[in-house]
Amino acid sequence: MVGTEETKGARLRRVLGERRAMLVPGAANALTARIIEDLGFEAVYLTGAGLANTAFGLPDIGLVTATELAAATSAVAEASTLPLIVDADTGFGNALNVTRTVRSLERAGADALQLEDQIFPKRCGHFAGKAVVPAAEMVAKVKAAVDARRSADLLVIARTDALAVEGLGAALDRAAAYIEAGADATFVEAPTTEAELRRIARLPAPQIVNLVVGGKTPLLSQQALAEMGFALVLYANAALQAAMLALREVLAALRRDGGLGAVAERLIDFAERQRLVGKAEWDAREARYREE
Repeated sequence: MVGTEETKGARLRRVLGERRAMLVPGAANALTARIIEDLGFEAVYLTGAGLANTAFGLPDIGLVTATELAAATSAVAEASTLPLIVDADTGFGNALNVTRTVRSLERAGADALQLEDQIFPKRCGHFAGKAVVPAAEMVAKVKAAVDARRSADLLVIARTDALAVEGLGAALDRAAAYIEAGADATFVEAPTTEAELRRIARLPAPQIVNLVVGGKTPLLSQQALAEMGFALVLYANAALQAAMLALREVLAALRRDGGLGAVAERLIDFAERQRLVGKAEWDAREARYREE
């Protein structure tokens, strides 16, 4: 009997169940996703903040459209073989809008979708001034997402931003309600202490924590978070922040010095750049189809 190959979504579900604090970097584009895979990470996260910042030069305040997100999802899914978790913000509306969003992003190549309970337009989880919808409204969105997925291997991740608005107890209650509604994992955003993290990790479904340099959550080690019982640790915009710093330093040197001699070592070399984008594979494909 021939066995069936494990889907990317099923693999992601299995690893989350191990609760070993799998590290997942964020990618704002397909090139970053390729680098993440090349370095041996197990999954990639399409970051909404990173997409807004990188593709449009905008802050993470709900300005990216569902169509733009679907296009980015397709590009990243095409470029990488890793399980792809997509930040779907609030689902772009009510439960009916969530239905369309889930179908669109699943079709584009998402293996997991993260939905959150902020009002629309949302804000970055580590910004001040957040507001959340009633818990019942988010429960309806979670149910709609579960019903809309065409494959049971597509994971629904429910995020709550209620901690900053209503306190930890309310956030934990919301997460429990979202699990009851069918969420495969939950994500209590922006805890500020280790004690809060420990309480979150005790929720029954796999838990996600987002570590942001300069954000609100303590930057604990992977080992410490695994010991607490977290399933997945997001570094949603670490790559983006590093790229922004490198861009500024290299371009400032070019502007200042009229050349790159002082910062040449900060640039990846030409051959490695071509390797990362798979040029050799395209050269082989070109040779295969070249007319004799």
